[in-house]
Amino acid sequence: MIPVTPKLTVDAVIILNGKIVLIKRKRPPYQGKFALPGGFVDIGETTEEAVAREVLEETGLSIEIVKLLGVYSNPSRDPRGHTVSVCYLTKGKGNPKADSDADDVGLFDPNDLPGLAFDHNMIIDRARDEIDGVLSKM
Repeated sequence: MIPVTPKLTVDAVIILNGKIVLIKRKRPPYQGKFALPGGFVDIGETTEEAVAREVLEETGLSIEIVKLLGVYSNPSRDPRGHTVSVCYLTKGKGNPKADSDADDVGLFDPNDLPGLAFDHNMIIDRARDEIDGVLSKM
């Protein structure tokens, strides 16, 4: 019997030009709300490969992973079902352009963020020290 388990996802806190990159979601859930770029991990793919692919697909940016921020597993974090997200702090490279599941891409001051989809505001709040450390070196 194959076990029933949560779906594995990735999210990226991307620092670009001193700002945080957010996407405006094209589809439900949270259609029209801003969120961290990310998505589901494909079979045969590492979480590092998945986060780079998802960021490129949604924002047109390439990324350098700075560090693992954490693993977020609250069963109610996604209304579609139980997901576990591996979240990375990254530096973006390139010019942001919405694509794939994104209606828009925005650059936001880390201290002036909109209400975000899923648990993304909490993820950013918990990563404040790490984000400030990257920003201080830019």
